[in-house]
Amino acid sequence: MTCNVGGVERPIRIVLGIVLLGIGAFAGLPPWGAGIAFVVGAVALVTGAIGFCPAWKLLGINTCPPASTGKP
Repeated sequence: MTCNVGGVERPIRIVLGIVLLGIGAFAGLPPWGAGIAFVVGAVALVTGAIGFCPAWKLLGINTCPPASTGKP
C-alpha cells in the first residue's frame, strides 16, 4: 500500500475517528445511529493511522507529499 492520505488530512481523520467513536459510545444514540458512528469513526481512524484510503485510490486522489529521492 502506498500512502495516499497525508498532510493535514491525516490528523483530521484520526481526531474525527476518535470523536465519532466517542459519540457512538456515549451520546445515547439509538442502536442504528451508534452503529453508523462506530463504523464511520473506525474507518476514519484506521485510514488516518495507516495513511491509506481505498476510496481515495479509486478516485485517484493523493494528499501525501511526494517522496524525496535523496538526489539534489
